[in-house]
Amino acid sequence: MATDLIETKNLGKTSVQWLNAVGIRTLEQLHEVGSVAAYCKVRDRGFKVSKVLLYAMEGALIGAHWNELDNDYKQRLLTEVGLHQG
Repeated sequence: MATDLIETKNLGKTSVQWLNAVGIRTLEQLHEVGSVAAYCKVRDRGFKVSKVLLYAMEGALIGAHWNELDNDYKQRLLTEVGLHQG
């Protein structure tokens, strides 16, 4: 299935497949759902995800490499999905 997600910064083939599996097939849909809800959908579907997926999706939405997100930004995202960084 054609998707613009594969051409999006930070998202690779596996990430796009996971998003497709939960009904997110376009960047517009990812924007509508948001990175936190999309991460939760993928995680709750049973895929073994890491926090980097969360950062990658957020970075894709704001047009930045996930590594460019500062630590406070990353921590807020983790808090929203119920993860805590020690």
